[in-house]
Amino acid sequence: MIHVRFQGRSYDITQSQINLDSNMSDVAIKERLAQHFDVNLTSFEFYVIDRRPSGVLIVRPEAVYG
Repeated sequence: MIHVRFQGRSYDITQSQINLDSNMSDVAIKERLAQHFDVNLTSFEFYVIDRRPSGVLIVRPEAVYG
């Protein structure tokens, strides 16, 4: 499962929906998500991918403090 926070909304996407392997690089995952949401890859430029021990991926904007 991939939990994505994108443009103010939350989405739960199965890995099979976007043909994703959790061992893929962050860039490859962001490319698949950009294709899924039909946006440019730059839309995910400042996003981080948190790989949970359970296998779930959390994709979210990078947190900025201060």
